[in-house]
Amino acid sequence: MSDHDVSDHDPNPAFERTSPLDAVHRAAGASFTDFAGWQMPLRYDSDLAEHHAVRRSAGLFDLSHMGEILVVGPEAAAALDYALAGRLSAIAIGQAKYSLLLARTGGILDDLVVYRTGEDRFMVVANAANRDLVAEELRDRTAPFEAEVYDESDDVALIALQGPASLAILTETPGFGVPGPGNDVEDFREQAAALKYYRAFPAQFQDEPVYVARTGYTGEDGFELYLAPEVAPKLWEALAETGGSRLVPAGLAARDTLRLEAGMPLYGHELDRETFPVQAGLGRVVALAKEGDFVGRTAVEAGPPAGARVLVGLAAEGRRAARAGYEVFDDAGADAAARGTVTSGVLSPTLGHPVALAYVDPELAEPGTALFLDVRGTRIPAEVVRLPFYTRA
Repeated sequence: MSDHDVSDHDPNPAFERTSPLDAVHRAAGASFTDFAGWQMPLRYDSDLAEHHAVRRSAGLFDLSHMGEILVVGPEAAAALDYALAGRLSAIAIGQAKYSLLLARTGGILDDLVVYRTGEDRFMVVANAANRDLVAEELRDRTAPFEAEVYDESDDVALIALQGPASLAILTETPGFGVPGPGNDVEDFREQAAALKYYRAFPAQFQDEPVYVARTGYTGEDGFELYLAPEVAPKLWEALAETGGSRLVPAGLAARDTLRLEAGMPLYGHELDRETFPVQAGLGRVVALAKEGDFVGRTAVEAGPPAGARVLVGLAAEGRRAARAGYEVFDDAGADAAARGTVTSGVLSPTLGHPVALAYVDPELAEPGTALFLDVRGTRIPAEVVRLPFYTRA
């Protein structure tokens, strides 16, 4: 889940918000991009070096522009079961779940990660561009329930530590502990090491609360750390100092190529309000078996229109990569009709060949199907492949 569109840079944003880590990024020489009114690091030096660092060792990302919305109350679980596509009442305290906010017409308004932080408390993490929409929809949809919605986004910073060395760096960083009289560092290290994927636990950093989640958007092992904005610079610098040569700061450009290799959808590219979950390969995210109604159920059960295009992965040879908006054909002939459109594409830094996500006519979605990508007037052969493109060992 992420809304970073590094191609939508606006050099003259009318309104700019900055991360609590802004001074840290500028001191590190970052270049910036505008997204949803935020000025966020695009890169520090080299996109490629940052990408490879995450695959081989570790990278540090600032995601403080994401939205954090709390749903609290005795009926919070039931309210989210109605508001979202998943069955959030089924997750345990300390567990996270990927879910969707559906329109009543069945399209996707946002993709989310929901953490259960207490018996009657949930934290919904929304894409930055959709934060206000998600908060408004949650307030409207949960109104019949005994639950309250609080948009806490301005009071929460988010740092992501991603890569195979992330656990070692996290547990070696001084200042961490767990709540309690001893604030015991060994307990913190044991809990962090034992933490399963899509699980989280409350901890402390320099006696300040930090919520430690083993989640991420890069296809690597890693952690996402939620904490107060004023504490974020201290944590960032402590992680960077401990990580040393094992860790580099990484910008949104690297994050985009990493998520694409991992086959993860990007809101605004692979997901939007016109796209049904099943088209995007997210049919399993919709809990049609759960009891009771939920927003979007009727439309999802009816399904998308006949012939609606579906998302596939495409792999090609050579060095020329298709980009978002490029057309897909089933024939190299100049008179062939377009049978699909690329939504994201890159020359994969890890795999060394072009990869792309594209919506194509459903009869062309079978892995092994030969297609052609129109790359600036040249038809490049490509093949439908199973996702993800990259899976960590």
